[in-house]
Amino acid sequence: MAPRSELFRPLVAQDPTNPLFRFSLGQELLKEDAAAEAREHLRFAAESKTDWMMPRLLLGKAHLALGDRAAARSVFEDALRLAVSQGHEEPEEELRALLAGL
Repeated sequence: MAPRSELFRPLVAQDPTNPLFRFSLGQELLKEDAAAEAREHLRFAAESKTDWMMPRLLLGKAHLALGDRAAARSVFEDALRLAVSQGHEEPEEELRALLAGL
């Protein structure tokens, strides 16, 4: 069975400026332990919308998987600010735990 990321590659190829396609591809790549490639797509998605928390959460996880704790902390702090301001309780808890582990 092909990796789920392969479902999103053609969509990104057709419309590389679509942040939702890039987020979806990045999310699947992160699940597939392809953090370096995922980071590129998640960064694009995060930069596309200043109030979009989830790409930041996953981008931080990609940084962490690649050993860049400083970048992970910065992104997690930004995501936490958004989670709190938007009332996302579960992501807030997860982000607080991730930050405590850094």
